[in-house]
Amino acid sequence: MKNNRDSGIREVIEVCVSEKIGRSERKHMKYIATLREGERISEIYLCKTKQVAKTKMGKTYYSLVLQDKSGTIDGKIWELSGGIDHFEALDYVKIDGDVTSFQGALQLNIRRLRVASNGEYHPANYLPVSEKDIEEMYREVLNFIKSMKSSALRGLAEQFFVKDTEFIRAFKGHSAAKTVHHGFVGGLLEHTLSVVKLCDFYCGQYPLLKRDLLIGAALFHDIGKIRELSDFPENDYTDEGQLLGHIVIGTVMLEEKIQAIPDFPIKLASELKHCILAHHGEYEYGSPKKPALAEALALNFADNLDAKMQTLKELFTGNAGNHGWLGFNRLLDSNVRMTSDL
Repeated sequence: MKNNRDSGIREVIEVCVSEKIGRSERKHMKYIATLREGERISEIYLCKTKQVAKTKMGKTYYSLVLQDKSGTIDGKIWELSGGIDHFEALDYVKIDGDVTSFQGALQLNIRRLRVASNGEYHPANYLPVSEKDIEEMYREVLNFIKSMKSSALRGLAEQFFVKDTEFIRAFKGHSAAKTVHHGFVGGLLEHTLSVVKLCDFYCGQYPLLKRDLLIGAALFHDIGKIRELSDFPENDYTDEGQLLGHIVIGTVMLEEKIQAIPDFPIKLASELKHCILAHHGEYEYGSPKKPALAEALALNFADNLDAKMQTLKELFTGNAGNHGWLGFNRLLDSNVRMTSDL
């Protein structure tokens, strides 16, 4: 069903970026975030993944992950005959089923399923999107570039963020991660801008930091993610991403642009690339180098802070009203809960 997961995804992302998604259609759709145990639903969702599995008794069943812009939910098809038509992962599927609960999490017990026809669904309703205005965030990025006094660093940033139209499209529409934080359209832009703002604040607090180098490093630190992760709706690791990772990919992307700029300072290029290579801080977190420059250390702290605060935000949003302990979080390496009301 190639027409259901076709090249039109770029146009869908552009709609998300410019219009913040089909607001007028929200009231007509039963979003995953609103589902409650015991409901019987008939709705169209994006089939993010499809796995064939077997029960302990050897009976084949399908295990799915279904998605819309509000989130994801596991789906199970226990009876494969009858009302279950052929479908594949990344198809939009019309399902009839019941909302159940298993080990404390909601899932859909699917009784009927067919591939949805074009015109039955609005693709933008199935992509998670930043709550912030994407074009306004991008204007802020451009203003930070204009504020850089170093002509070499400002020119390098313009090669990406002003002159490279394909990079700009990808950067605006990409996520910053598959699942951990900022895993939505505009997520890479939102995370990058937050890190830039934190670094700008650090420069005011610690005069030893070279602002242009740190702002430039913050702008570039995650550019490799546009090639590490695939476009939506898939938003999964590419072969290049699996083999190299965004830190190495981003450093190569920088080097390619630097080589095209006559007389770019060699020492500055090394310092900038070091900041990118060291921005995860530790070898066990994927950094080929540990921070050896003040700017690299500041970038590591800014990146880590924004990623973890966004992780908490998404966790608390997904558990609205729950003021108890939410369980162990791998990124934070701790059991967490919301702060008590004062």
